Amino acid sequence: MHFISDQLEKYIENHSEDEPELLQQLSRETHQKILQPRMLSGHYQGRVLSMVSKLKNPKHILEIGTYTGYSALCLAEGLQKDGELHTIDINEELVDFQRRYFDASNFGNQIHQHLGNALDIVPKLKMNFDIVFIDADKENYSNYFHLIIDKLNPGGIILSDNVLWSGKVLEPLKKDDISTKAIMAYNNLLKDDDRIETVLLPIRDGLTISRKK
Repeated sequence: MHFISDQLEKYIENHSEDEPELLQQLSRETHQKILQPRMLSGHYQGRVLSMVSKLKNPKHILEIGTYTGYSALCLAEGLQKDGELHTIDINEELVDFQRRYFDASNFGNQIHQHLGNALDIVPKLKMNFDIVFIDADKENYSNYFHLIIDKLNPGGIILSDNVLWSGKVLEPLKKDDISTKAIMAYNNLLKDDDRIETVLLPIRDGLTISRKK
């Protein structure tokens, strides 16, 4: 996942916006108590998500893949005062953890949790979105795209995480490596779909920004 040196990564963080104290606490507790803490967005990528959201100033945000809630809190920083963020995750064991940090933030009443399969939940959401963040099971990335593209407002943003997949997108594809195959297909889909324009950023494990035309 680390494509630049630790020293350069630290320099980048030190010359970017500081990580809010609440998110520092969330990160610490995630690393102490939760499995696979590397799934956390973290300081630098979190500030990128925050900046994109503040530039867009969205009314409605959709997040597919909540984990411990770090990225949701970053994206919520750009919400309009009457805006909403809907976040979906399949892991019921993390719901209370997420809620505790959501309620400790300034955005608790604007963040709505959904527990279950996003493929079932998204069609039931009756609003369109200004930002969609996809950071869930890689096998369904393309399915999520097809599910949300018509629910994305013109000029809306799709943010897709882990699109470099620890560099495996450049390696010979193993027959049983379903996740890498799915990510490669998804990256091609974003590049070729003429409804959006896309730029892939080498941030952390790869973050793609796609804008609906």
